[in-house]
This record gives sequence, structure tokens and C-alpha cells, in this order.
Amino acid sequence: MSTFDWLVLSSTLIFIIGYGAWRTRGAGATLDSYLLGDRDASWWGVGLSIIATQASAITFLSTPGQAYDDGMRFIQFYFGLPLAMVLIALFAVPIYHRLRVFTAYEYLEGRFDRRTRTLAALLFLVQRGLSNGLSLYAPALVLSAILGWNINLTVWLLGGIMIAYTVAGGTRAVMVTQQGQVAVIFTGMVVAGYLLVHYLPPEVGFKEALQVAGHQGKLNLVDFTFDPTDRYNFWSGMTGGLFLALSYFGTDQSQVQRYLAGRSITQSRLGLLMNGLVKVPMQFGILLIGVLLFVFYQFSPSPLTFNRPVHDRVARSAEYGPQLRTLEAEHETLFLARRQATTQLVEALHSDDPAQLAAAQTHLQATNAATRGLRQQAQELLKTAVPSAEAKDTDYVFLTFVLNYLPQGLVGLLIAVVLSAAMGSAAAGLNALASTTVIDLYRPSRPHADEAHNVQASRWAAIGWGVLGIGFATFAARLENLIQAVNILGSLFYGTILGIFMVAFFLKRVGGKAVFWSAVVAQVVVLLLFWKTDIGYLWFNIIGSVIVVGLSLLLAILLPAEPASQAPTAADQPAV
Repeated sequence: MSTFDWLVLSSTLIFIIGYGAWRTRGAGATLDSYLLGDRDASWWGVGLSIIATQASAITFLSTPGQAYDDGMRFIQFYFGLPLAMVLIALFAVPIYHRLRVFTAYEYLEGRFDRRTRTLAALLFLVQRGLSNGLSLYAPALVLSAILGWNINLTVWLLGGIMIAYTVAGGTRAVMVTQQGQVAVIFTGMVVAGYLLVHYLPPEVGFKEALQVAGHQGKLNLVDFTFDPTDRYNFWSGMTGGLFLALSYFGTDQSQVQRYLAGRSITQSRLGLLMNGLVKVPMQFGILLIGVLLFVFYQFSPSPLTFNRPVHDRVARSAEYGPQLRTLEAEHETLFLARRQATTQLVEALHSDDPAQLAAAQTHLQATNAATRGLRQQAQELLKTAVPSAEAKDTDYVFLTFVLNYLPQGLVGLLIAVVLSAAMGSAAAGLNALASTTVIDLYRPSRPHADEAHNVQASRWAAIGWGVLGIGFATFAARLENLIQAVNILGSLFYGTILGIFMVAFFLKRVGGKAVFWSAVVAQVVVLLLFWKTDIGYLWFNIIGSVIVVGLSLLLAILLPAEPASQAPTAADQPAV
């Protein structure tokens, strides 16, 4: 990066963090202040915080690569989200606010028992602790690629900075800072989309770019084919995606903590509904950038592999370097053929000649298929030469475009986008992990500890989870595409957690013993299915929750009756 890029990057981040620190100076003396910002957030503050928490660096690094490789069909993952926001706003928000809980799992003890509360909290801690590691790996990937630093050392450096930021700030600092981060994120992505279209040949505008992408199968927005092994189709999105969104936004403390900080039920509900309206268009735009990247690289040379650090390492190898250079020479020849075929396709679109269009499309499909085959050979070669290398290189697609094609200043802005997203998501995640650890595990065993002691314990918990996240981040390079890895990890646990809360909200006669053992069975079944079958991961959210609900009803009949719970359920809420 140039000196100007470093200036843009550093000044943007320093302003955001400095503004947050100034706005929240003196906060955090009590648990209510440190963990929930005195429950005084407005609806738009809640909404922006929810968006920033889920929009991690992985979203902006990995999602464009997902679309570049697989088209727009990942958008179906979010089809159930708006409905989930409505349901959570109707049923969960009033209960949480009425009880003035610090965490979602605190409610479960009053509804069931301490054991069920602890189980749900532990499932969340495992899932979110690992996910935070993935969120930390993504920005480390950026800096290591830019500066040529060792990825593990970069992870430790960024992790240390994020831990310090989170421990000092508390929830109010996280939420205020996230407002600036969201502004930077949206600005950067709009600029990237504009430049992608601007850099296309003069005869190719936005309309022609979409037509080229559509003829190559990249605008595959909706697929109504029912296939349980397919990760992304309409049915998996509207069912598995709905259940995943219900669990993530309704029971995951990293999100629940955002709207627990709302000053009223109405403010929290409006914040959730704002997310429901913004999230799908936002994700559509990010995926569209990936599709435009695909079109851009039809006309401009693309690297044989986007993972430049590993490429350079293998290129210097005496054993594998010659093979890699041979593949690169073939790739350059194929690019010329691909660009010619794409130009012919655009000419056919302008002439509106069906025969010419069919011939051009066939030619382009053949060259793209050959390119994919060559890239696959390169991936296998890199994996043989460097076994620890990332399995796919799509996480580097957007980053490569930013570094190679953006003008000075804008490179710094786009890197600020990635790091802002990372800070917003990681800070909220660590804040939620600390809250759950202290409120649900630590404080119940020390009921006489004062506020200052518990606030200090929360800070130490954030440090501990931050270090564990750093440890997991060092293994992230071995995983699949990061955006999928995060969602797979969530789906392994979210179904069980959602099932527990569904029973708590809607099945008043089911007691703690029945739901606890049902949750244990459901979690074991989900893990076995993941290990032994090829079922698309979104279905695990349905399977886990259905097992918990169904088995709880059965065990409630078979087990001895338990005392009736006095905690509120959805049936106790007034009509809306």
C-alpha cells in the first residue's frame, strides 16, 4: 500500500475508535452499564449494532468470492431472515425486557432449571468462541497479504488489539463505535461496485455485465429444486435459514445483547425490523460485487490462484516451481481465448442474433470450463507443495482486486472496511462471551460478589475468550470458504439451542428434566449426521430444534410431573 493508503486507513480507524471512546468515557462502573450500556439505546442504534455484529470481515472477504465461484444462489440462505425478525420481535423481545435479564440464558433458569440454563450457555460459548476465531482470522488474512507478515503473528497482533478495545469499552463503546463502522462499510462497498463497472470495457455497461453473468449461470438467485444435500435452494433458505436466523437473533447472546440494550420494547423491536429490511439487500449487493468480479476477470487477466502468498512460496520451489509456471503459461493463453469469447458474447447481445448468441455462449462456456480445470490443477499442486494452505482461494478474490486495481486512497478505504467489520463483530462477540460466562456460569456460584468484582470478572472473561479465539484462528486456513465455515459451525449448535427456547416460549407444561435430556440427544444426533451424512448444513437447524421439541413432549408424558414454572411464556404476552 502507498503512504496515502496508510494515512486513509489509520485515520479512519483512529477516528472511529477515538470517537467511540470519547462518547462513552466514564461508562462501565456497573454490570448494567458495562454489559448493556444502561439499556438506553435507540432503535436505529440497536439496528446498526445488529447489522455490524453479523457483518464481520468474513462477510466482505469471503462472500464476494463465494459469488465469484458459485453465483448468487447463496442469497437464498437469507430468505427466512425477515420472517425471523418479525417472530422474535413479537415473542422473544417482550419476555426478555419484562424480566430485565442480562443474557438470553438467564431466562431459562426461571423457566426450567439451572442445569438447562448452563447447557444452553455452554453450547453458545463453544459455538461463538470458535466463530470469533474465524472472524479474527479474516482481517489477519488481509494484513498478512498486504505486508507479507506471517499469518499467525498477524493473528496475535490483531487479537491483542481487539481484546484491549473490547475489555476497555463495554457494550456502549461497542455500539457507538459500530455506527461509524457501518458507515465506512457501506461507503466502501458502494465505491467498489462502482469501480468494477467503471473498469469494464466501454461497450460493456452494467446491463451487459449482468447479461454476461446470467449467460454463465451466475445470476442463479432462486432454485426451487428440493434436494436435502444441496446447501442453497429456496426450501433450505425458507426453512433451515429461517430456523438458523431464529436461533441466531433470538438466542445467540452476541445478538440478543444488542437489543437487550434498547431503551424499550418498541425500540428493540424497531431495531430488529430494521435489520430484517436491510440485511437481504445488503447481502445481495455484496454477492453482486462477486458476480461483477467474475465479469471483470472475463476481460482482465486474473491470477491462476488468488492466494498470492502461497503462490509465491511455491513459485520459488525448485521441485514445484516449473510445474506452476507451465500451468500459468497455459492460463495466459486461455485468458486470451476467454476474453475473445466474452467480447463475442457482448456483440451477440447487441445484435440480438440467437444463432450468434448461442455460438458465443458455447465458446465462452468451453473456455471457462477449461480455466476452472486449470485452476483446479493449480490448487492441487499448491496443496501438495504446501499441505497447510487454504483448501480454496476464493477468500482472496476481492482482496486481490482491491490491491491490484484500486487507486491510491481507495485501497486504504477498502481495507478500513474489512478491519472495521472485524472490530465490530469481534468486539460484540467477545462482549457476549464475557457476559454469558460471568452472568450464567460465574455469578450464580458467587451470589454475594459485588458489582465491581463482577465487572472485573467480565473483563478477565473477555481476555480469556480472546486468547482462545486467537488459538482457533491459527487453524482457520485449513477450513473451507470462511463464510460457509462460520455458518456450518453455527448450524451444528443453533438448532438445539433454538429447540430449548421454543419449548420455553410455547410449551408451558414441559419441565426442565425433559428439555435438558432432549437437548443432549438432539446435539449428539446433529453431530453424528454432520459426521456421517451429506445433508446440507442448513437442515441441521431444523433437525436439532424438531428433536428437542418432539422429544420434550414425549418425555414430559413419560417422566414424573415437575412443579409448574412461574416464568413468562409467549402465551402470557398481550396481543399485539
